[in-house]
Amino acid sequence: MKTLNKYIIVALVALISTGCQEWLNAEPEGGTKTSQQKEENSSKTEAAAMADLTGMYAQFIQLFAGLGEDWERHNDFGYAATCMFTEANGMDFVGPNIGYNWFSFSDWKSVRDNTMSTSDGRTCNIVWNEYFKIIKAANNLISVVDPKAPGEARAYLSQALAVRAFCNMQLAQLYQFTYSDETLDLPCIPLVTGDMTEEQQLNNPRATVRKVYDLIISDLNYACDSLEGYSRPDKGYVNQAVAYGLRARANMLIHKYKEAADDADMALTLSGATPLSVEEASVPGFTSAAAHNVLWANIIVETNDVVQTSIVNWPSHMSSFYTDGYTGVKATRAIASALYNQISKSDVRKGWWLNQSKSSPLLDADGYSAAKKFITDSFDPYTNVKFGTANGAISGLAAAAADWIMMRAEELILIKAEGLAKSGGDGAGVLTDFVKTYRDPEYTVSQHSLSLEDEIWWQRRVELWGEGFAWNDIMRLNKDVIRTNSSNWPDAWQQDVMAGNGILLWRIPQPEIEANQGISEADNNPFVAY
Repeated sequence: MKTLNKYIIVALVALISTGCQEWLNAEPEGGTKTSQQKEENSSKTEAAAMADLTGMYAQFIQLFAGLGEDWERHNDFGYAATCMFTEANGMDFVGPNIGYNWFSFSDWKSVRDNTMSTSDGRTCNIVWNEYFKIIKAANNLISVVDPKAPGEARAYLSQALAVRAFCNMQLAQLYQFTYSDETLDLPCIPLVTGDMTEEQQLNNPRATVRKVYDLIISDLNYACDSLEGYSRPDKGYVNQAVAYGLRARANMLIHKYKEAADDADMALTLSGATPLSVEEASVPGFTSAAAHNVLWANIIVETNDVVQTSIVNWPSHMSSFYTDGYTGVKATRAIASALYNQISKSDVRKGWWLNQSKSSPLLDADGYSAAKKFITDSFDPYTNVKFGTANGAISGLAAAAADWIMMRAEELILIKAEGLAKSGGDGAGVLTDFVKTYRDPEYTVSQHSLSLEDEIWWQRRVELWGEGFAWNDIMRLNKDVIRTNSSNWPDAWQQDVMAGNGILLWRIPQPEIEANQGISEADNNPFVAY
């Protein structure tokens, strides 16, 4: 299951789109199926649904999916790229102001320009298209599988619903302010479902925040219930634990904090996933779905197109050890100095970034020490060494074939801590136990002099740095984006933006407005200069 030929995927997706409905509904001439015919029909349905499911997951790592092969943008390599776009819109993920930095365009300008005429506008289009193409692939399956279907087909449908919910949840936090009484009836994103006709899709207004989250929760409720007992081929697929993890995220967004804590706990119990130990966190990592802390990941192998390009993949832009990539020409990623300086010396995560002397204990890890001189000679303080490479290689395709982690145990523990803290439970105890056991043996919950809510957010900023959560947290928690307190933000991007400022909202791409009669430019989020 770890590798699939792209041409086979295309062919199978085309087959399912035209044939599966017939397999589900076809009956012999007399109108009555024999037992043998029912078994054959079910087998065909499941095989076709599996092909569509595989095509859906392949979309997460599709090369140039956002704009198409005619554009071949080097920041267009699937879901991992969208994480880098949103991280760079926050305050803790710093990149250099140089021509090789493809993600400098994800600064504030990128969410304002919604055309295709500039690099900034193309960024906006990549993110929109990536999520809606995954939704389309999910709907291909949703539209042809009966919700009451038995066997594996029901599990495939559940995964498609969970993935659709995931995409809608990601989009909702880009195009409207966080779920609240004040935003419930505001326009969010157009909802695309499997039962819509082509005409309906071409005349599809922005749904309200309320309707978007109603669909998200409905999809995840079905997935959580219907994935019981399902055994997935590998961690690239959604199982019941992942569905609970996704619903935990959704419940946090709609302020159902006790339910979020319960769902996070259930995800941990079902998965058996446990955090990286202090020793395991003291080496470069976050590259393998096989790790015991990982619940869900984009699984990437050397034959995937994103790897075959050598440089159009996430290690090229993110891993300081990948000397063949964009980081090799100093388009590196660093933590904001203000956040780094708050990390205790006893915290193992301090080593995830170079210190002011450009050293880190992670540079001496087995397999990575060969890059030590290159890194210390080439890069600035605060550069990340958190993210390793596949197989510990520092060059070649073997290094670039690193999985992209989408859900891990540490995130769920932090959700549980926050959910309990906001619902009258012992969130401080959960947080303290996690950090003292797995990250900083000298930790106390009061060491940063923050409220418990802000302390948990602080821990999320450090623990999940670079993984695609920062922007969602800023919007979810209604936080200011502060960059002027860090010395390493380039002057051109050293702006502070207060919570609620319209510039935080992304704009719907111009091609969508031209194609969708239900959305005019007047329906778009307004242009806000900075």
